Amino acid sequence: MLNDLGISQLAYDYRDEHIPSFKHEIGVLEKHNIELRAVWLWIDPREGEILNEASRSILDILRETGTETELWVSFPAFVFEGLPDAQQLEKAVNILTVVLQHAEEMGCTMALYNHGDWFGEPENQVRIIQAIGSDRIRIVYNFHHGHHQVDRFGELLEVMKPYLSAININGMKVEGPKIITLGEGDREVEMLRTIKDSGYCGPIGILGHTEGEDIRVVLERNLEGLQQLKSQL
Repeated sequence: MLNDLGISQLAYDYRDEHIPSFKHEIGVLEKHNIELRAVWLWIDPREGEILNEASRSILDILRETGTETELWVSFPAFVFEGLPDAQQLEKAVNILTVVLQHAEEMGCTMALYNHGDWFGEPENQVRIIQAIGSDRIRIVYNFHHGHHQVDRFGELLEVMKPYLSAININGMKVEGPKIITLGEGDREVEMLRTIKDSGYCGPIGILGHTEGEDIRVVLERNLEGLQQLKSQL
C-alpha cells in the first residue's frame, strides 16, 4: 500500500495489541524498501519502572532486528502532574537520560513528542534537551497536539527549530476536533506558510490516525489535501 501511494518512510505508532506483529512488519518494510523513520515510544511508569512491558517489548524487537531508527518519546500527564516546575524538569531529565542510553546502545536517536500537558510545551522540551546536553535528542512537533498553540506557532517554531527532527501536519481548527483531514481546517495553510518562511527543510509527516476506516483511504485523503495546500503556499 505504501509503495502504491509513493510513501517511502514510515513512523510506526502502536497499541499494545499490535506489538506481536511488529517484528514481521519491520521485515515487510525492508522487503519493500520503506524506511522505518521513527517508532513512537510511550513511557508509562505505572509499574514502578521507567520502561513498562510494552515499551520494553518495542525496544527488544528493535534490538533483535538490528533496526536503527528514532524513538518518538512521550508520557501520560500523570507523570508530571502536581510537581513544581523545577521537579518536573528534573524528573523528565532523569527518565529521558535512561531512555536515551537504551537508544544509543542500539544506534538509535530520540525525539521528544508533544502529547499535551507540561511535557508537550516546546519551551519545556528545549529546556530538557539543553539540560541533558546530547545532540542525539531532538523534537518532533505534531499539529494535532498543538491546537492551543496555533496563535503562537511562529514563535514556538523559532524556539524549536534548532532541535527539530520532524513536523507532523494535520487539518487545524482551534476548536477541534483533534484529527482533521489536511485542507479541511482553517489554520493549517498559515502554519505551513510559517514553516516554509522559517527555512525548515526537514521531514514533514502526514497522519494515518483514525479508527474504523481503511487506512489507505485516510492516507489518500491526506495526500490529496496536501497537494491542495501546496498550491496555496
